[in-house]
Amino acid sequence: MGYHPEILKDEKELDEMLTKPSLALIEMMKKLSGDIMILGIGGKMGITLGGLAVRAIKSAGVSKTVYGVSRFSDESGRKVLEEFGVKTISCDLLNLEATKKLPQVENVIFMAGKKFGTQGDEEVTWAMNTVVPTNVASHFSKSRVVAFSTGCVYPLMTPNSGGATEEIVVAPIGDYAQSALGRERVFEYFAKKNKMPVCLYRLNYAIDLRYGVLRDIGEKVLNGKPVDITSSHVNVIWQGDANTQALLCLEHCSVPATKMNVTGPETLPVVWIAEEFARIFGVKPIFSGTPSEVMYLNNSAKASELFGYPSVTPKTMIRWLAAWLKSGGRSLNKPTHFETTSGRY
Repeated sequence: MGYHPEILKDEKELDEMLTKPSLALIEMMKKLSGDIMILGIGGKMGITLGGLAVRAIKSAGVSKTVYGVSRFSDESGRKVLEEFGVKTISCDLLNLEATKKLPQVENVIFMAGKKFGTQGDEEVTWAMNTVVPTNVASHFSKSRVVAFSTGCVYPLMTPNSGGATEEIVVAPIGDYAQSALGRERVFEYFAKKNKMPVCLYRLNYAIDLRYGVLRDIGEKVLNGKPVDITSSHVNVIWQGDANTQALLCLEHCSVPATKMNVTGPETLPVVWIAEEFARIFGVKPIFSGTPSEVMYLNNSAKASELFGYPSVTPKTMIRWLAAWLKSGGRSLNKPTHFETTSGRY
């Protein structure tokens, strides 16, 4: 697992931990040919993914450019990326002509997409999640592509099922999950058509101290608000580990497309998570809702076999988050809606 500090005091320490490359990632960068482009890098995970890629390349002692592409509506994110050493490019990926002007690279990490605000804006969600992949796959037909997706493409599972494996037949609920499957189908189509190696990266749920399922729960416990236990169990993974696995997936792209569930190996009870926070805070947790029989749960045995156990455990994440919350650490104010199983976001 390696050494982890007792707490992460500020965003500098947090970003340092999130962008620290593993030995496996450094070794992969020594072997990987070509530059890397991260599309949709301006989102919650992208900025630290860019920093991680740059640090891994430097540690490997090789020369590669990491491009970061986004509309960059938030210029502060662009500044952080450039400080990391990412070469940023402003581009609206919905615009085919603009997408065609992007430099060709051998390795593409596709993170662009829409989830929050889907309700009432469904046509934009479908455009972002299917038209943008069409533009990208058309332009980067000779690249290998790791395409971010979601565990929400699977049917809801019982807590004792072990979670959905990559072999489970997909059954998305609602416009977000359906359009995410549409994104996957577009990449699968172009993978076969152009012999373009693809890995479909099905993630849930990444944890940063500024957002994530654990923050949602910890914040409620600290503020004396009820924790909804409708979705009684969750899977979580440290964002640094999720980003590491995204880059490592470049070696597992194939035709037809590979499917990879990315999350922690534990199925964690929400009650246990809340009680861990309550113990640290010295309070009594409050719960609401009735546990559902089924919820979003994924089985990451395949990824664990390939990449090993995540470097940060759930208890460490909870400890870091408790200290972060008590000190008033920054929030992105982006709730995960993990308790929602209706598909309406």
